[in-house]
Amino acid sequence: MMTSRTQGYVYIAITMCIWGGFTITSRLNALWHISAWDITALRFTLAFCILMPILIYKKDTAFLWAKQPFILAMIGGIAYCLTSYSAFHYVPAAHAAIFLNGCIPLCTALAGFFLFKQPFDKHTWLSLSIMLSSIAVMSYLMYQATGVAFGFGDLLFFISAMWWGIFTVLLKQWKLSAWHSMAGVAIWSAMIYVPFYLLFLPKHLDQVTMPHLVMQTIFHGVFVVIIATLAYIEAIKRLGAFKTGSIVTLAPFIAAIIAVPLLGEPLSLAIVCGLVGMAIGALQPWRWFGRKDPLQASLDQQKKN
Repeated sequence: MMTSRTQGYVYIAITMCIWGGFTITSRLNALWHISAWDITALRFTLAFCILMPILIYKKDTAFLWAKQPFILAMIGGIAYCLTSYSAFHYVPAAHAAIFLNGCIPLCTALAGFFLFKQPFDKHTWLSLSIMLSSIAVMSYLMYQATGVAFGFGDLLFFISAMWWGIFTVLLKQWKLSAWHSMAGVAIWSAMIYVPFYLLFLPKHLDQVTMPHLVMQTIFHGVFVVIIATLAYIEAIKRLGAFKTGSIVTLAPFIAAIIAVPLLGEPLSLAIVCGLVGMAIGALQPWRWFGRKDPLQASLDQQKKN
């Protein structure tokens, strides 16, 4: 029988594998000619077909008619998917770790400040300084080497980080359950986006081999939308938000390194500087020193009582 802590690390491992796989498979979409329009539609269509019958069977559909799931779907579902998937068609996977995953903590803090006046703490200010410094060094080195500091894909990744930051802050503020958040985003995204996609957007599915299409649809529609979300929430319950968030943030950075030999992508000195700086800023490793494990703290408190 696994302890609660061991279960937490198992859930973290599941989440890391899927989040790292998201970076690799999203880059493969570009190499396999699966457009952002196509994969977004396939992702939410499959999730809808799985989740909607479950909600109907459980008679748990009333929450869908509140404004919160709809808004979350427009921001963290459709907008985030379209910008992030599109970005992978312009730049390598390492750029996603820097400008998407690395910037998410910063964008979340900014969203909390502008939407709900949540002040920055000292850790956020230090992270901001490290991130801005690493981006400055990286952009200088890139400009010296190529004459271009940033690309259009980098901008799309940063916009994606902004969408996810707003989504995270709203999700925390509205206190929806993990199940309702996940199901609401998937179902509303499918109901709004898929009809629009079928009627108006370009489709390139005839350019893709069936094995590639099936693999990407299952991975993004089931593993990313459903399994990773639930595993992440279960890990937080057992290990706490800080430890869980710190560990799983490593996944995209590891995936960026794996993409070098796996996909034959370049890894210049500029990208290495960006990866290291953004990883340190996102993980905030200095907060680990002297920090007591939440489970051990709970046991110590029980002994005192």
